[in-house]
Amino acid sequence: MSTQIAVRLPDELVTYLDEIARSEPGSSRAAVIRAALERDRRVRQAERDVRILMETGDYEDFEGLNDYARRNPTPLD
Repeated sequence: MSTQIAVRLPDELVTYLDEIARSEPGSSRAAVIRAALERDRRVRQAERDVRILMETGDYEDFEGLNDYARRNPTPLD
């Protein structure tokens, strides 16, 4: 199931959105936004997991893992 929503964006973001959609064959504004939201959701989930691990165990290096995940988002494909 999906729900259609209306979102107001500044002109410069719409221009950027259109550039991305045009550069990817078969893409659309909706597909670009969906991919960005999915990526953001995964980053936030990973950050939450790292915080939990750091609070509940001896995981000194997970801060570095969190930083790496932020700089290197996982592709959606």
